[in-house]
Amino acid sequence: MDTMWAPWRMEYILRDRSNTSECIFCEKYQQTDDQSNLVLYRGKLSYVLMNLYPYNNGHLLIAPYRHISDYTDLNDRERSEIAHLTSLSLSVLKKTVNPHGFNLGMNLGIIGGAGIADHLHQHIVPRWTGDSNFMPIIGHTKVIVQSLEETWACLRDQFTKLSLEKL
Repeated sequence: MDTMWAPWRMEYILRDRSNTSECIFCEKYQQTDDQSNLVLYRGKLSYVLMNLYPYNNGHLLIAPYRHISDYTDLNDRERSEIAHLTSLSLSVLKKTVNPHGFNLGMNLGIIGGAGIADHLHQHIVPRWTGDSNFMPIIGHTKVIVQSLEETWACLRDQFTKLSLEKL
């Protein structure tokens, strides 16, 4: 069994949530500064953003605008758009960060592993051969070779190009 270590995520787990009354996914899509909110693409019913605490470079999230936690509460149009944005995101990542594979999925409910259980979201994690190495285990450090800002700029450009091609 492979283990994906992510000790750098402790910052997320231990952060102060006392003055956070709003859902982060509801908050992000309502903001207009896409770059500072790491929003890459806005659909009609859902959107794509980068994970602030990525497992790997290019770790994306897709969330519906509607605040729901249960996959079965998605309507057909939302489900269809999330599927479309998943395909678009995979294409963008293939063209920009050239991964060898992906982890794709949702953690539903706290017991299912969801860090934010109240708002449904899907993870797309690019993977490379050997991306789990000694650094996280021995050095307690995850090496991500590109800043979030640089990754955002590369991915945003490609989202714009690919989404226009598919219209």
